[in-house]
Amino acid sequence: MNSDHASPQPPARTASLIGAPTDIGAGARGASMGPEALRVAGLHAALASHGLQVRDCGNLNGPTNPWQPPTEGYRHLAEVVQWNQLVFDAVLAELRAGHLPILLGGDHSLGLGSISAVARHCAEAGKTLRVLWLDAHADFNTSALTPSGNVHGMPVACLCGFGPRELTQLAGMPGGGPALHPSQIRQIGIRSVDPGEKRFVHEQGLEVFDMRAIDEVGMRAVMERALSGLNADTHLHVSFDVDFLDADIAPGVGTTVPGGPTYREAQLCMEMIADSGRLASLDIMELNPALDVRNKTAVLAVDLVESLFGKSTLMRTRPV
Repeated sequence: MNSDHASPQPPARTASLIGAPTDIGAGARGASMGPEALRVAGLHAALASHGLQVRDCGNLNGPTNPWQPPTEGYRHLAEVVQWNQLVFDAVLAELRAGHLPILLGGDHSLGLGSISAVARHCAEAGKTLRVLWLDAHADFNTSALTPSGNVHGMPVACLCGFGPRELTQLAGMPGGGPALHPSQIRQIGIRSVDPGEKRFVHEQGLEVFDMRAIDEVGMRAVMERALSGLNADTHLHVSFDVDFLDADIAPGVGTTVPGGPTYREAQLCMEMIADSGRLASLDIMELNPALDVRNKTAVLAVDLVESLFGKSTLMRTRPV
């Protein structure tokens, strides 16, 4: 074979950055500054260094945060719906274009719009959806279970059909069902669950790998179980709440919980996701620069996202 006529390389995959600068669903202000902190920490260059074409779509422009008490069990429901509709439309457009959307939060209520779009896309494309929810919290509350009314504690419940219709039907799924069934979700790093929420999680059969599971069997075994059953038809979505990480290494979040994964445990988690070869969409949520120290949490988040896209100490052969 003539070396001057080598086969052309496949085109680089496009990653689309979508900023959602709002803390509309949170109980503390500041996550609205998260997208810019991630950009300042070098996210664009980090992704490009791993062979991705990076398209920064800029920031979505939704309603301001009115900072009001709950009304009928929810804070800012109308504004949360508007923001999630914007996120849904933006993420779905990038998926339909064949791109890998990366949502830059913003608080975790926006995972509703993002994952609803992914579920809709998977229904259209005939893909099986698996969601990894990396978080200190189960986010499986309802207005009946929590007095705060903060929707960032409710997105997983809403995705599974428990919540106001404006949010549970956001995906517009064929047949009118919810975006997700609990069997499609694996929660990792959980260590703060409200008492009523705990019962609800068990009733719905969510697969939760809490910190005790990680302590007992290690991150490797947890990730092997969380990633089991993936195949060429699987769309893997990772929703990464920065409070997943131990507060000692990631102080820049509004809801820190002690005892989270260490740096090395988090790196292994991300590297094993990369090894699966199935990552197709990503949320980076709840980064709060107002509570950070010299943007260290954003820099750490970018470092871990690099590992999601293949950074490792040594080259490793991806499993077939």
